[in-house]
Amino acid sequence: MKYPDILERFLSYVIIDTQSSDTSESFPSTAKQKDLAAKLKPELDALGLHDVQVTPWGYVLASWPTNQNHKVPAIALLAHLDTSPDVSGTGVEPKLHQNFQGQDLVLSASDNVVLKVDENPLLKQQIGKTIITASGNTLLGADDKAGIAAIMDALTYLAEHPEIPRPNIKIVFTPDEETGRGVEHISAAEIGAEYGYTIDGEHLGEIEDETFCADSLEINISGINVHPGMAKDKMVNAVKIAARIIEKLPKDTLSPETTEKREGYVHPHQISGNVETATVKFIIRDFTVKGLKKFEKRIEKITAKVTAQFPGSKGEVKISESYRNMKVIIDKYPEVLAKAEQAVAMAGLKVERASIRGGTDGARLSFMGLPTPNLFTGGHNFHSKQEWIALEDMQKASEVIVNLMKLWAE
Repeated sequence: MKYPDILERFLSYVIIDTQSSDTSESFPSTAKQKDLAAKLKPELDALGLHDVQVTPWGYVLASWPTNQNHKVPAIALLAHLDTSPDVSGTGVEPKLHQNFQGQDLVLSASDNVVLKVDENPLLKQQIGKTIITASGNTLLGADDKAGIAAIMDALTYLAEHPEIPRPNIKIVFTPDEETGRGVEHISAAEIGAEYGYTIDGEHLGEIEDETFCADSLEINISGINVHPGMAKDKMVNAVKIAARIIEKLPKDTLSPETTEKREGYVHPHQISGNVETATVKFIIRDFTVKGLKKFEKRIEKITAKVTAQFPGSKGEVKISESYRNMKVIIDKYPEVLAKAEQAVAMAGLKVERASIRGGTDGARLSFMGLPTPNLFTGGHNFHSKQEWIALEDMQKASEVIVNLMKLWAE
């Protein structure tokens, strides 16, 4: 039987719109995520995996028993179905830039979307490779369809080479990772693995064992609405209060656009409302819970100070926990990282340990009892119309997965 190769799989996945929604209360947040789930089920069946299913919640689950006679662990391989709510995933047109020679790549001349080498220094390492982008009007969807493609390609290789030892393998493709809800309706017991790996990282050789701690913060502002023709000394405008609160945030620090490495941030990402009521939504990030709480106290003080300047107004701050730094858990299981490092080295790559300025399903899963670091896919510029990936790097991600399965079968 001839199976699709990794490029064919990847291109067939990215053209399916699976954009999630951070305003929907349903799960999955968009029904179209199940379109990709429905495509993956028969592909997993064709590879000979067992118990393949798409659950009512939209998870794709499968298992594959070990081919060894001695006791081996169960290892979960995870990737997510959805793409970011921030940029359209409708009508993705992937473009192949073969034998890349270091030039700027024009994705859309009409919209002046250009992938510039001087703004993307990692492109300089891709000479001779095939670069895959979208057409400049949408994201590509390598986050995380490259992860799905790498897992499916690794499974294909193992199916074609049954002599290669493998552990018990559990496959989990999740919806709504981008909204922070990816493991909301599944448990570690349902997955049934001792250890896991999300295939959701970026550049070649990277292993991520640390995430931000993350909270969501919402300020609900109440004003007083009066007919504007008779509003003198009566109207209290909730929109202006919201604007004043945002204006009080630091200009040169504490934001995504002014921080890097291990610096946390406060990010107002959504504002809505009218004169009577307005809402400002924030995401709060830091590598420590202490830092997280410090940022939240700062916003609470700003809110109290601003609303005090508008008599008759109220400002309620609501905080919801999203996830915590998975390093706290993963450090207790050094063998999970040791195997990953060995698998990367076996592929002839330099191992790069890194911290994620973001989160993965693995962060929550680690605290649910399934230690789950994150491995590279080869993708870059996630959540952007300038998203790109090198085909050869995605192939290396597949090779690392195969190596990892061999190691866990020992």
